Amino acid sequence: MSDASATPSKADLRAAALAARDALSGTQRAAASEALAARGLPVEISPGAVVSGYSPIRSEIDPVPLMRALALKGARLALPAVLARGKSLAFRAWSPHDRLMLGPLGILEPSPAAAEVIPNIMLVPLAAFDRLGHRIGYGAGHYDYTLAHLRKVKPIAIGLAFAAQEIETVPALQHDVPLDFVLTEKKVFDFRSS
Repeated sequence: MSDASATPSKADLRAAALAARDALSGTQRAAASEALAARGLPVEISPGAVVSGYSPIRSEIDPVPLMRALALKGARLALPAVLARGKSLAFRAWSPHDRLMLGPLGILEPSPAAAEVIPNIMLVPLAAFDRLGHRIGYGAGHYDYTLAHLRKVKPIAIGLAFAAQEIETVPALQHDVPLDFVLTEKKVFDFRSS
C-alpha cells in the first residue's frame, strides 16, 4: 500500500468532521454560539468596520449571536451572496432584522438591492480546520477564491467552528488560503505568526 492511499482525502476528512459536528446536540450548538458571542473577537473592531458573517446551514455554528454583539459595539454587518461558481462572493449590508431570501445554493442571503460592501473582517464557515490555519470547506472554493481576490484589501479571516471540527492536518493545496484565526467554543487559535 502506498503512502498516498493511506492518507485520508479531503472528502474523507470533511465527512468525519461533519459527522462529529452533526453529533453535537442542539443545546451544545446553542451554548457554543453564545460562548463565541460572550468572548467576542480577538481583534479590535473600529466603529463602522464591516464584519461579514454567514447564514448557517445544516449544523454549522451560528454566528448571529456574535454578529449581534459586534453590531452593539459599532460594527456594520454583512452577509455573503453567491454570484457564480469560480467567482468571488459578494458581500451585502445586513442587519439582524432584515428579511433574507434564498440564494442560488439555497442559502439565505440579503436582497440584491442591499448595498454591496467590502468586509474588514470575514467570519468564515468551515467543515474542518487544523492548527496551521488551514480549513476544509464544502468543496466549491468560494471562500478561498474570495480571500485570494480580496488580498489587496486583506480582510481578517476568522473561521468559526466547534472544537470537535479540529483535525490533525488539512491537506492544503497551493490555492488554499489559510485563516488568520479560528474561534471555537473552547479556544482562540491565532495563526498570524505561524
